[in-house]
Amino acid sequence: MALVLHAGSGNKNAFKALIAAEYSGVKVDLVKDFQMGVSNKTPEFLKMNPIGKVPVLETPDGAVFESNAIARYVARLKADNPLYGSSLIDYAHIEQWMDFAATEVDANIGRWLYPRMGFYPYAAVSEETAIAALKRALGSLNTHLASNTFLVGHSVTLADIVLTCNLYLGFIRILTKSFTSEFPHVERYFWTMVNQPNFKKVIGDVKQAEAVPPVQKKAAPAKEQKPKEAKKEAPKEAPKPKVDEKPTEEEAPKPKPKNPLDLLPPSKMILDDWKRLYSNTKTNFREVAIKGFWDMYDPEGYSLWFCDYKYNDENTVSFVTMNKVGGFLQRMDLCRKYAFGKMLVVGSEPPFKVKGLWLFRGSEIPKFVMDEVYDMELYEWTKVDLSDEAQKERVNAMIEDQEPFEGEALLDAKCFK
Repeated sequence: MALVLHAGSGNKNAFKALIAAEYSGVKVDLVKDFQMGVSNKTPEFLKMNPIGKVPVLETPDGAVFESNAIARYVARLKADNPLYGSSLIDYAHIEQWMDFAATEVDANIGRWLYPRMGFYPYAAVSEETAIAALKRALGSLNTHLASNTFLVGHSVTLADIVLTCNLYLGFIRILTKSFTSEFPHVERYFWTMVNQPNFKKVIGDVKQAEAVPPVQKKAAPAKEQKPKEAKKEAPKEAPKPKVDEKPTEEEAPKPKPKNPLDLLPPSKMILDDWKRLYSNTKTNFREVAIKGFWDMYDPEGYSLWFCDYKYNDENTVSFVTMNKVGGFLQRMDLCRKYAFGKMLVVGSEPPFKVKGLWLFRGSEIPKFVMDEVYDMELYEWTKVDLSDEAQKERVNAMIEDQEPFEGEALLDAKCFK
């Protein structure tokens, strides 16, 4: 009996086994005329997978479901298959990246895409969480691929097959160029993979999504009409006095809730005045801008914070590190009215260090920033102790883009204002 794969011809999870079969020299037949919602509901199919999910591989020894398990089975049919690497540590890393592809990439693409397609209820907050988690995963992947063509070793493995198939759905449905351009090494990797002959034979030509699909709104169910009953004549009542009522067809719009920072006591520091002074000072920066900052600074109304990136050992490529900082500043845009920041990339050779200084309205880092900007948890945050002259001098050096900074070359400096 030949191996028969039950799934639709465009199913990205079926692609995993079919591509693995091409690399392994194993014959796998894709069942013909498979109809999702019909073929997977038959008694014969449900014997193979009682919950009716696809794909399912029919083998002489019984059925196998779950796409990664199927891909593993197909790959293991070839002895010493290079898809599993050449050592025990290769095997472990391949399994590692397959798990990463499932839990960090595929899951978060699905949490973003499927509610928009109407498969699950749509919630903007849940979507933002999914996008943030996906960006974090792709950022980590981008760092790895900056110095690696493949996930493990120097050739295609099962990890590359699984990850590429999971990325495929995102690229064709929701990951637009404007989104993926933040992860150039992931882009390079994906297009390299899908254009490998064994991938292309299964997947065909791939076209990237041009726009994020709109949210599909389900029509409200029609109300059941009750048969009209004959009107009974009501007993006459004394006429009620007229009451002036306002029309209720349109309710007045509810006022937008104020940001908690707008409810703080007024501060003597006018943030826009400081930003203007910073931008307009071209000479004598210490004497003009730095002195002006401390003259304006209000420790009751504002707080200063140092931040240090937790994973500097990942910063092995200069432009990738600078892009990482640029993406962080873009996501901080929601607090531009309440903050000023300096971000420094330090070092003349990798790994580069990322350090920052932030001025926030209020005595703590705003909660809405911590909640909504996922990058915040990638940094260690330390409140500046103004009684420590060394810390005050460090603030001055960061505002001024002093070079060398703490004994090292300054690769890049970005300002958030």
